[in-house]
Amino acid sequence: MQFPEGALVYPDKRVDCDGVIHLAFDHERMRSGNLPAAVGGDRAVLDSLGDALAGTGKPLVAASGTLGLATAGLGRPGTEHDTGGPSGRSANENAVIALAERGVRASVVRVPPITHSELDRTGLARTLIAIARRTGVAGYPGDGANRWPAGHTRDVAHLFCLALENAPAGTCWHAAGQEGIAMREIAGRIAEHLGIEAVSIPPDQVQAHFGPLAMFVALDNPTSTQLTRQALGWAPTHPDLFADFETCDYFTAPGN
Repeated sequence: MQFPEGALVYPDKRVDCDGVIHLAFDHERMRSGNLPAAVGGDRAVLDSLGDALAGTGKPLVAASGTLGLATAGLGRPGTEHDTGGPSGRSANENAVIALAERGVRASVVRVPPITHSELDRTGLARTLIAIARRTGVAGYPGDGANRWPAGHTRDVAHLFCLALENAPAGTCWHAAGQEGIAMREIAGRIAEHLGIEAVSIPPDQVQAHFGPLAMFVALDNPTSTQLTRQALGWAPTHPDLFADFETCDYFTAPGN
C-alpha cells in the first residue's frame, strides 16, 4: 500500500501524529455485493496503521458496525463487551483490539446501520427511501419486528473524538443514539412521507425487493450504549431519525 508524502507511514516507520481515527470503508463494493473485497481492503489499511503505531502507545480508533453483533445470536441487546463472529468486519474489529498487545491504544467505535443528518447523502436511510420510491411500497421484512439502531452524524463524530482522547486500549464503544427502531416503524414513516403503503415483504421476495440490503435488512440489532455513556460521558444531543425525516431533505432532494 502506497501512502502520499506527509501521510502517517514513512519509510523509517516514524509516526508524526498524536493519534489516528480510521473511518474509511468501501461501501460501493459492499453495495455491489462484493463485501469480502471491501472487508479485505479495510483490513489491509488497519494492518498498515497497526504496524506504524506499534509500540508508540498512541491511539488508533477504528470504525466498525453494530450489525456485526446481530449475527452472534445474543438474544438481547448487544453490549460493548460482546464480540461478533470470526469473519467480516467483526474479524477486522478483533484485529484492532489485538493491537493493544502491541503497544497501541486501540479501540473500536461501532456505528449503527443508520446514521442520519443533513450531512447524510448516501446512507442506508436514503437507500431505504430510494427502494420505496422505486418499488412503490415501503417494505419491511416479515413482521418488521427486527430492530435497527440509529445515530446522528454529529453525535457519532463526537464519540470518535472521545474515544481518541480517553478510550482505554482494547475497548469497543457504541454510537447509537437510538438503540433499536423496529423496521416496520421505519417503513411506516417512509410510507407517510411518500404517500405510499408500508407492506411486509415475504422471505422469498426479500432479495428481489431490497437488492444488496437483503443480507442485512432482516437482522435484529438492538444495541446497548450504557457503558459508552457512563465510561466516556457520551450523551447524544442531536435530533433522532424521525425528526431528521421531518427537517432534512430526505424526501425533497433531487434524485430522492
